[in-house]
Amino acid sequence: MTYLLYTALLAAGVTVYAPLAVARRLTRGVPLNLKARMGFGPEPGSGPRGWIHAVSVGEAIAAAPLVEGLRSAYPSLPLVVTTVTPTGARIVNERFAGIATHRYFPLDFPGAVRRTLAAIDPAFFICMETELWPNTLRALAARGVPTMIANGRLSDRSFRRYRLVRSALRGVLAGITVFGMRSDEDARRIIALGAPAERVVVTGNLKNDAPTDGAGAADLWRRLLGLSREQRVWIAGSTHRGEEEAVLTAHAAAAAEHSGLTLVLAPRHPERVAEVLALVKARGYRGVERSRLPAERNRFTQDVIVVDTVGELAQMYILGEVVFVGGSLVPRGGHNVLEPALRRKPVLMGPYTDNFREAAGLLTASGGAVVVQDGAAMGIELRRLLADPALASRRGDAAFAAVAAQHGAVRQTLDLVARLVSPQSDGRGGNGGR
Repeated sequence: MTYLLYTALLAAGVTVYAPLAVARRLTRGVPLNLKARMGFGPEPGSGPRGWIHAVSVGEAIAAAPLVEGLRSAYPSLPLVVTTVTPTGARIVNERFAGIATHRYFPLDFPGAVRRTLAAIDPAFFICMETELWPNTLRALAARGVPTMIANGRLSDRSFRRYRLVRSALRGVLAGITVFGMRSDEDARRIIALGAPAERVVVTGNLKNDAPTDGAGAADLWRRLLGLSREQRVWIAGSTHRGEEEAVLTAHAAAAAEHSGLTLVLAPRHPERVAEVLALVKARGYRGVERSRLPAERNRFTQDVIVVDTVGELAQMYILGEVVFVGGSLVPRGGHNVLEPALRRKPVLMGPYTDNFREAAGLLTASGGAVVVQDGAAMGIELRRLLADPALASRRGDAAFAAVAAQHGAVRQTLDLVARLVSPQSDGRGGNGGR
């Protein structure tokens, strides 16, 4: 790869994006974190650290069992988890407190990368999914730091884009120690892009191994949302613009038959909450933000709770009799259908599930999920499941059984880490790669 050309193109892209970032900072309060993204700032303590990169919320949540496994396997090795987004940072700081520290991933400029590596002094680098940053990976290889892609995947869109620069990408991939890919198809794709076949391993999806909720979780969430034990609830999670209208259409059809039915509606991007609340009001419903509950909860029928918090949705799924997973009625590739399946919930989803193709196919084949094309079809399936709790239970059990049969990705990933991390890199000595 011509790293100089890549860096110049990156600089041009950052320059074009800068006004938008500043506008978001001024209008929405989205922080720039420029100093951190340029690699400034030390890490507490001294000595090498294990470095895990999870770009945002979904990757940070998926990384939880891996981070906990690393802490158990290397108790004296400090861990740092990097993210790109502030919401991802919040998840890391909340969920990994006392286990790992947070740092923002550097912009992929040589100087920012150099400062970040000097601060972290990585014993190893694990990148969740498939984030390929050429200057970072080049600098890690130059320092002899073992690197790993964990839970690797390549969507149709990403694969098409990477193929355009396949010849240049081969050198970047050559510096990666091991590729832990989700599926056979992901493994074939990364090899087609130039990854050495002997370094590619199919580990399965870490999201299949997500931890279960504790006893009493449903009752806890009912209290947190101000819901009675008798109140019936369904959930639409990770929705995008164009999907809330379909969800509200389905809700209207179901609420006409089931008085007092509550919809928990979670837009994928919290900055859209005001827009979603306006849609709810336009349909004649009274909406309330999750952050105002339970203190300001007024009991009324056919109401909608709009989730304006981050990192809670997966746990809320325990409440839903039925769950629709968004990003799938519009061409966004779909979002995590495994989270409701692991909680034994029947799943509804649209036809656009490229990002979770394997999981979506698994759930559909098992009978645990149904594909709907629009709000009317969603309403039909929702009404059917609410009217027949036994059917909903059978579908939920089928969804869980399909996912449970795929467990083991965390163990396989940790086994790979054990092979790439030298005994000296657990904090008792220097980094074996330097």
